[in-house]
Amino acid sequence: MDYDKEMNMDKVVFGDMPPQAFLLGLLSAFDNRYQAAADAFFREITWKQFFAVICINLCKEAPTINELSDVMGSSHQNVKQILLKLEKKGFVSTVPDEKDRRKQRISVTDKCRAFLEQNDNNGQQSQYIIGRIFAGIDEKSLQTTIQTIMKMERNLSEL
Repeated sequence: MDYDKEMNMDKVVFGDMPPQAFLLGLLSAFDNRYQAAADAFFREITWKQFFAVICINLCKEAPTINELSDVMGSSHQNVKQILLKLEKKGFVSTVPDEKDRRKQRISVTDKCRAFLEQNDNNGQQSQYIIGRIFAGIDEKSLQTTIQTIMKMERNLSEL
């Protein structure tokens, strides 16, 4: 594949870069661009803070910081900083675990639930954005991409 032609960027030269290195760079650049766009979309919180809230809600029970760090794929320290900011904004609270008082469990607050409901009501705009991001990508390609990244994730965990 001619990356120079496909990327349509005249200020860089990809040359004979191996596809693995190109894909990792492409994922990183996409992540940065997506984060900037999502930060502009949500005024009250950043994309990373919103992602933390999504991950909290995906957990079967209120997670600990370590459990949330695993789900988010981020360090304990980074997740702790995100949670501190969310706590200051009134979006999350921590409560001691009922079985082990040394553990702190993270829950979303009523303010956060209201925020999520309000932004879900703006779902047409977010659906439009998601639709634009995935325009022209068929279901088979999407499934292949998901499987590839999941395999990369498993391989990464074995390092």
